Amino acid sequence: MMTLDKFEEASEKVKEVVLPTNLIYSEYFSAQTGNKVYFKPENMQYTGAYKVRGAYYKISTLSEEERKKGLVTASAGNHAQGVAYAAKIYNAPATIVMPTTTPLLKVNRTKSYGADVVLYGSVYDEACQYALKLTEEKGATFVHPFNDETVATGQGTIAMEIFKELPTVDIILVPIGGGGLAAGVSTLAKFLNPNIKVIGVEPSGANCMQASLDAGEVVTLPKVETIADGTAVKTPGDKVFPYIKKNIDEIIAVKDEELIVNFLDIIENHKMLVENSGLLTVAALKHLKCKGKKVVSILSGGNMDIITLSSVVQHGLIERGRVFTISVLLPDRPGELVRVANVIAGANGNIIRLEHNQFVSINRNAAVELTITIEAFGHEHKQQIIEALEKEGYKPESKNPTAIY
Repeated sequence: MMTLDKFEEASEKVKEVVLPTNLIYSEYFSAQTGNKVYFKPENMQYTGAYKVRGAYYKISTLSEEERKKGLVTASAGNHAQGVAYAAKIYNAPATIVMPTTTPLLKVNRTKSYGADVVLYGSVYDEACQYALKLTEEKGATFVHPFNDETVATGQGTIAMEIFKELPTVDIILVPIGGGGLAAGVSTLAKFLNPNIKVIGVEPSGANCMQASLDAGEVVTLPKVETIADGTAVKTPGDKVFPYIKKNIDEIIAVKDEELIVNFLDIIENHKMLVENSGLLTVAALKHLKCKGKKVVSILSGGNMDIITLSSVVQHGLIERGRVFTISVLLPDRPGELVRVANVIAGANGNIIRLEHNQFVSINRNAAVELTITIEAFGHEHKQQIIEALEKEGYKPESKNPTAIY
């Protein structure tokens, strides 16, 4: 059972490993939403995520004999690092099973703490099944990333810190994957203030908790598809589900496209790197129907590899109209290329790339295709550039809006 006494015990214990993640007031998001928005930056933890709380508290409750037999877990990355780090402190051997799709950064960080890493399956659920098999073979202790009340109690210590800093908080937004963090935070929050509202946030492509609450029981999604890899879970935890059902007031599901835009907002306005799962609560801010409330968004982690980061930045720029690609047809004669460039420059557009294709038509003299990637100030400026080209007789056609050529 998750009790207030256990939460208090866990809060003292995790102080041995967690870094202070004091609330950050966001003027930008407060102005955008009409609420007083604060961030709980768990992306600033030593392991890059909140997961070290539950892992460390869980391992601290095991006997010396249990720890010596070894620890096994499955994780998409953040819990893996938490277990590996805690196991290193307790000098316990650890084997971590991670999906083959796990970002390289998370794999390498987990290995750096001394754990053995096994890559298996394409999603967490497949990795978990294999980890349970290894646990039985090794006679080890399985440290579940979310479906464990002791682990969830450790994660819930976040709520204790929020209330100490902001006792009058009205709403806490918490990401949901399997449900451990949400169960811990919501249960402790309700102990401390029964009137507080705790809202869970899931990616719409992996909303297993929302589906389970709608069904009144734990259900398994046929598939998950989201860039928020840390919350890409098909089946939520049955042990934590009753706590979610009792203490979570609402579930908000957000689309991947919303995460991309908010990634840029966080980078530009707060100079923080937050992974896609951690951005769920940021994206949810604009879904709130209230105004004037004190809202805390938990930024659950910041472990993102460079390739993923560059992809998110690229798509974010496209979503904002900051970069776009069009093509125009023009006669193949001297001066036409310069003429197009001058039109764009006159509209204050910045050409990033040009591709001149002379073979789009059999008759080169009639038309060649010019594909142009342009930097703009936003959607309004983008439209001004397009209109300037049209005024000069060109007919711009949009290229694939989700890619920069």
